[in-house]
Amino acid sequence: MSALALPALADPLTLRTTDTHPPDYPTVQALYYMSEHLARSSDGRLNMKIYPGGQLGEEKDSLEITIFGGIDLNRVNLAPLNSIVPETIVLGMPFIFESIEHMRAVVDGPIGDEVLAAMEPHGLIGLAFYDSGARSFYNVKRPIRTPADLEGMKIRVQNSELFVEMVSALGANPTPMSFGEVYESLVLGTIDGSENNWPSYESTRHYEVAGFYTRTEHSMAPEVLVMSRHRWERLAEEDRRLIREAARASVPVMRRLWDQRVARSREVVLENGNEVVELADKAPFRDAVRPVYDVFLTTPELRDLAQRILESGSGGAATP
Repeated sequence: MSALALPALADPLTLRTTDTHPPDYPTVQALYYMSEHLARSSDGRLNMKIYPGGQLGEEKDSLEITIFGGIDLNRVNLAPLNSIVPETIVLGMPFIFESIEHMRAVVDGPIGDEVLAAMEPHGLIGLAFYDSGARSFYNVKRPIRTPADLEGMKIRVQNSELFVEMVSALGANPTPMSFGEVYESLVLGTIDGSENNWPSYESTRHYEVAGFYTRTEHSMAPEVLVMSRHRWERLAEEDRRLIREAARASVPVMRRLWDQRVARSREVVLENGNEVVELADKAPFRDAVRPVYDVFLTTPELRDLAQRILESGSGGAATP
């Protein structure tokens, strides 16, 4: 009697995964968690090889490689996606979210799924959103309590048309500059200030030279984990399910680590004696950046997406 033939086991698969952040950063730690989750759920058949610290290139370059199939998984900021997937720019609009809780509720719900799905025609599979914090203004000159206090200040911005327009609308002079140049530029007076989240303000020691931090929280654009559609289309349906499940499971891990990091950074800044301005009314800042929506939301679909996000907040706002 012949032995019963057993089905052949699928070959193990290792997914090349990149992140520009260092190994201890919350997004990278979330990827390590995802890797462990995926290996367990697939009985060791699906694995991730993680390359942190930009080993596979900066985000713009690695994103292009991902689209063409040279990288399997990639954690990226939304900015390099804006020119590829128009829907992503909506999530980066100033004051589109009223709080971190609002942002998380939006990206975890149907609107977030809609933006992730919009990536597929462009060679990417959107898997999950990670946090990138709430960005606020800091400077060397004076407390910022109204847009008038920004008048004439040279403010460093990312190399992003959206941020250039936003800072201009607030009356300041936007100065695109790489992040690594900011500290020296603050010291030398090349710029008067910048804008970023608590951990970036603290970990780069910008708080040591720019003593005024105003919680405008003008941008809460999330980051996103994407997969190459080339790789995705070669996977079995069950493997796709396991990857999506592992990605979603990594989100609360990332957020817990991020919230802890924000709390530590804020404590360091306050202990240093920096002046932190808590705005009682952000309406003047929101009003000042309204024209930016007209510049970037150029189709009825994008305007509708923004409107739905704004109306989903507790105030049901119809304008930014």
